[in-house]
Amino acid sequence: MEMQSEKQRLINKSTEAFILGLEIYNKPTIRYRVEGFSFFIVNAWELMLKAEMINRGLSIFYKDNPDRTISVEVAIKKIYTDKNTKIRLNLEKIIELRNISTHYITEDYEVKYAPLFQACVLNYVNEMKRFHKVNVEDCISQNFLTITANYEPLDNEQIRLKYPPEVAEKFIKQANEIDVLNEAYSSDKFAINIKQNLYITKRKEEADFVVSIVKDSDNKVEIVKELKDPSNTHKYSYQSVITVVSEKMHKDNLHIDYPKGFNAYVLNLLMDFYDIKTNQLYAYKHTIGNQEQYTYSQQFIDFVIGEIKKNPNTFVESLKKKR
Repeated sequence: MEMQSEKQRLINKSTEAFILGLEIYNKPTIRYRVEGFSFFIVNAWELMLKAEMINRGLSIFYKDNPDRTISVEVAIKKIYTDKNTKIRLNLEKIIELRNISTHYITEDYEVKYAPLFQACVLNYVNEMKRFHKVNVEDCISQNFLTITANYEPLDNEQIRLKYPPEVAEKFIKQANEIDVLNEAYSSDKFAINIKQNLYITKRKEEADFVVSIVKDSDNKVEIVKELKDPSNTHKYSYQSVITVVSEKMHKDNLHIDYPKGFNAYVLNLLMDFYDIKTNQLYAYKHTIGNQEQYTYSQQFIDFVIGEIKKNPNTFVESLKKKR
């Protein structure tokens, strides 16, 4: 009976934290809403998952410290044992945001996090029903479950002008990470995009509005060359390369001659063999103060996948022989 009441207490507190997070995020006068939401939504998940651990007969306390409950990271791993589960990946990315919010102002990149937040909200509602038969919509109106985001983000140049170099690069790296993972995972369990795409068509009857590329037109648009900002052209961090290549291999049912799959060891073999860091098409070196780090391009991802497809059964062995 005591465990049952403890479980119900966790569920009740979880629901309150969830609703509080939504109220903070959907109130436009609060400037701290991105950080505030990330704190409360993570807390809501932690309490809900710990209640599910009680359902499964698992202890929510550390073995060596029975007075201290486990962290949210541990609870996530206990419930979602597959590290590739999109719900888990979504939560882990939002926990990253929560952890950096103490040190970095994140409101300028709200547009990047909103798709993750929206997926996280709906995942919570679904999992609360699945684990505990609780319908959160009985406690809050359904329209509050839709994230209202500010879609006027600063571009990379504006970010660099507004913040010190270290902070600006942190922003840009985090945003790029979300972009590439969103595309790679392509799952509404990880992110739900809210965006408007514009397409040029010559069939007027299909158009929602009319534009012209004539210089004297009232509705003028121009076709411009792409700006070659390396933060745009080389979006992939080292870890992102591993994640995205592994995801593409999974989708294409590609298997290489290495039991652990495409990991840091294999990537390092490939980068050393092809001297990737000297090829600016594939790699770009960022220098911030005394720190140097590389990011990688979409062309590099395509190159890696292309090389694997040529001879997947001897891919790693050939890299080791020619080293």
